[in-house]
Amino acid sequence: MDQLPEKVLQSSCDILRGVRVTLPDRKNLSREIKDADRAQKRGYYLPDEDERLRETYLRYLSGRSVLWQMIDDLAPFLKSKDLRIFGLAFCAASMLMRSSSYLIGLAKERPVVLAKLDEAEPRYQIPRKTLTQIYHNLSSTRNRWRYRQARIFYQNNQTEIDKALQNSNMQDIAIWLMEEEPYFDQSKRNLFGLILKYRTYSLSRRTSSGYTKVMFHLFRLTGSAIADMKQPFVKSSGKGKRVTKEIIEEIRGELQPGDIFITRHDDAMSNLFLPGFWPHAALYIGPLSDRDDLGLLSYRDQSAHVLEAKKDGVKLRQIEETLSVDSFVILRPKVSAAELQQALQKAITHEGKHYDFAFDFRKAERLCCTEVIYRAFHGIGRWDLRLIKQSGHLALPAEELIHQGLQKGLIDVAMIFGVNGDTVEIGPKARDLLLSTLKD
Repeated sequence: MDQLPEKVLQSSCDILRGVRVTLPDRKNLSREIKDADRAQKRGYYLPDEDERLRETYLRYLSGRSVLWQMIDDLAPFLKSKDLRIFGLAFCAASMLMRSSSYLIGLAKERPVVLAKLDEAEPRYQIPRKTLTQIYHNLSSTRNRWRYRQARIFYQNNQTEIDKALQNSNMQDIAIWLMEEEPYFDQSKRNLFGLILKYRTYSLSRRTSSGYTKVMFHLFRLTGSAIADMKQPFVKSSGKGKRVTKEIIEEIRGELQPGDIFITRHDDAMSNLFLPGFWPHAALYIGPLSDRDDLGLLSYRDQSAHVLEAKKDGVKLRQIEETLSVDSFVILRPKVSAAELQQALQKAITHEGKHYDFAFDFRKAERLCCTEVIYRAFHGIGRWDLRLIKQSGHLALPAEELIHQGLQKGLIDVAMIFGVNGDTVEIGPKARDLLLSTLKD
């Protein structure tokens, strides 16, 4: 694939903007450093200190997985030799190398911290010794060398890269790259010894840093990082999603504006760090004719029927994108026509916001997937949703949304797919199948 769709560039840019604020740095680690010093002196973490450290770690792991995946998603467009690809990929890699070094530095100097972060955390599907694996990848001579090659290419072509980004309204990415330069100098000093150790690697005797070679190394760096975070696949590698075009066409005519999609990918990295079988939610707005009847704003893309918060932000998306999954359940809110109109009018106002990787429901400037549902329906009719403590913040995970919706009689289960075979189930059977997937 030689041509780079602008939507791919924009999506990558939006991901960077959303994730950047969640990554650890010297400023936002001050609380964790104080806790770590007390825990090291004491010999163990107190429960409240443990939860604060876990909160920071979860934000880092979530941001890390998303950014490495973003770089990997750009790989098919390598042949385009578009400097914007390099700018986005290298900015993500630099942020992650720097933020990882801060967190690992916190742990290396304090064995109690390292032991704590290497603990398994079943609540968020974090396996034992995750931080140790991340450290091994970060400190790998080969991986550090790959990153150094990218840094050299950036410094030799900075003017052209900045110009390409600025001409595409990505000035903030260019600024962030310049802000990373002090870390480049530090990294360079740390790499001198590595270069001498890496005599067996052919690149140690070369100075060439061409675009194709550099991008190859960035993607190889990404591959090793993704590998240490992948959870075991439920289905065979390379197998497509179980929701097919035929299934989508089967249900399309049965959907109603206001329907809530709850979905699952069997093998997605997005399932990591999220509790329960059902990790994701989206809101069906309906086709343009329905939106006009509801008094909603009209949008140019008539095929975009779903309002969904994903890693690239809150956007109207095609149903085929939303249902490119392995399992789904469709929940139908019990509201009047007037209440539904009010809820959807509230929901659509959030279109265009960045994704909230911190899952903090107290703030509305960034939204995660279930927060779109929460801010649309809470306070409408009988809808009264209670936030719970999740990853250090008050939030509403998808399974909690289902639990409260069923317990309070706020929703009907319209249909379900992917829980018991490859057929769409409706009515009471759909409800029973949904209940079978939920934790008590």
